[in-house]
Amino acid sequence: MPTGIFLSPLPNVANVVDDVIDQARRAYDLGVRQIWLAQQLDTDAITLAAVVGAAVPGLGVGTSVVPINPRHPLIVASLAQTAQAATHGHFSLGLGLGAHAIEQRTFGIDPAGTVARLREHLQVLRAVFDGDDVDVRGEHITAVPEWPVQVAGGHPVPLYVAAMGPKALQITGELADGTLPYLAGPRTIKDFIVPTITDAATKAGRPTPRVIAAAPVLVTDDRDAGLAAARAALSFYDTIPSYQKVVAREGLTSAADLAIVGSHDEVLEKLSAYRDAGASDVVISPLKRDNPVELEALWRVAAAL
Repeated sequence: MPTGIFLSPLPNVANVVDDVIDQARRAYDLGVRQIWLAQQLDTDAITLAAVVGAAVPGLGVGTSVVPINPRHPLIVASLAQTAQAATHGHFSLGLGLGAHAIEQRTFGIDPAGTVARLREHLQVLRAVFDGDDVDVRGEHITAVPEWPVQVAGGHPVPLYVAAMGPKALQITGELADGTLPYLAGPRTIKDFIVPTITDAATKAGRPTPRVIAAAPVLVTDDRDAGLAAARAALSFYDTIPSYQKVVAREGLTSAADLAIVGSHDEVLEKLSAYRDAGASDVVISPLKRDNPVELEALWRVAAAL
């Protein structure tokens, strides 16, 4: 899997789908071969990935990430398989546990039992994607379908989870194809994420999992302004316990300290450190998403890396 890039609609566009397709085409022309899309309330990441992947043949498209709590895994599976068929095998499904406080306010979801729910959710998806009978009767999820669950003409769906805690990494190693950590620095990847998920996969008899590390990046010659942008964009993550633990593992004080800010060559060097730490793939998350010129600079970094 090549170096990826997060894409999102530019502000005030007439049609967000057309805008993301246009960005994806331009990025592809510059050499980018993998993009990732975040789940929002105004756009659906799996549907958008299907449309973009169909419009730009050969481009890898994935979700990073779709929260597991608001949707039943059979619905997620049907959407993912449809996207995989539409993109002719270039789709990857990335899932996340969600931010508890936000989901509780937005959906009224009780955050209790999220890790157990993750296991049941992945058990359903694993059975669907592997072509096995689906019969899950868990504490949180029941999935005993009476209708077909495989999409004709589809392809296997790579399944990733934005897991960073020990329990989530254990389950992910057992049932998924890898993890999609965001804001996990090289130290955390090398000393904690890679050994934890790899050990779980080995014990479950699964292939070596991918570690697809996403990092916030800004290409700029004005380092002070870039760091200010990082603090403004990432302060939200300092309020989330899972990210607080990641920052602490790196020996840092805030999420902004994990931002990669600098010239084209400086950014390349710092991103390479993630692969040196054991990440199988790297994803660039733009710190600023409203300037086409700055975005193209990141796409060139992705293509070069």
